[in-house]
Amino acid sequence: MTKPPITTEERSRLTARAAVASTAMAITLIAMKSWAAFQTGSMAMLGSLADSGLDLVASLIVLLGVRVAAQPADHEHRFGHGKAEALAALVQIILITLSALFIGVRSIQRLLSGAETGAAELGIGVSIVAIVLTIVLITYQRHVVRRTGSLAIGTDRLHYSSDLLLNGSVILALVLDQYAGFVGADAIFGLLIALWLMWGAWSASSHALDQLMDREWPDELRERFLAAAKEYPELAGLHDFRTRTSGTHNFAQFHVWVPAHWTVQEAHDRLDRAEEDLQRRFPDTEILIHVDPEGQTDRETILPSEITERAT
Repeated sequence: MTKPPITTEERSRLTARAAVASTAMAITLIAMKSWAAFQTGSMAMLGSLADSGLDLVASLIVLLGVRVAAQPADHEHRFGHGKAEALAALVQIILITLSALFIGVRSIQRLLSGAETGAAELGIGVSIVAIVLTIVLITYQRHVVRRTGSLAIGTDRLHYSSDLLLNGSVILALVLDQYAGFVGADAIFGLLIALWLMWGAWSASSHALDQLMDREWPDELRERFLAAAKEYPELAGLHDFRTRTSGTHNFAQFHVWVPAHWTVQEAHDRLDRAEEDLQRRFPDTEILIHVDPEGQTDRETILPSEITERAT
């Protein structure tokens, strides 16, 4: 059964709760891992602690970002505040990258020095608890992202998902280092964790940059919108179709040819009805239609293939 479209108020409430849960999780993990890192001297655990510390900063940024993004459009921000989520996600990505660089450098230093670890049982126990708590958090975040489409919460979920592998690596590193006699395993796993975080940051950056650069909708969504538009005779002359996304709010604008004998009032009424119906079919989408006399094109703003491919 299809769920009804989410309201702005519900979206704001869900994203704020997810951000608060993420912040509380980061504080809890920092306290646990600080104790474990001090007792074990593990480089992998120290890397995990550094990652949790940046998780806290990132979670606070997400909390601020989703609160700003939830604000309605105002006189100075007529298109809303949706890009605050993309900015929050971008700051997260920068922090993840810095965390990875720190862990990588420290791991190399540890590998070269040959330092040993201790108290493996404590480090393993803390990592298991961290895994359980993280699974609970990302399960809730997945629910929120499905309901809201929040980019900032989605990026936060991606980061915490990578923490599952990170905590598992800490356990394996301590087992190999202290029980299997594999000297240097801890430092090697610390370096692998750093590389994993770098890859995650690189993968996540494209979504934030796409919104900040006003990238067009994905092809599937564009084609679905155009297919729906073809059902309205008033939109038969659709051309110069442009789209972008800000937060979870979509924007679509296009020109439509209208017959020369239509009055301004008739064109307004006909296109208004089509616009309102399309907005019901595509919730959270703001549609702007510009009327052109039949056959007129603005060559300086139209793509070379736009007329032949988009207008039917």
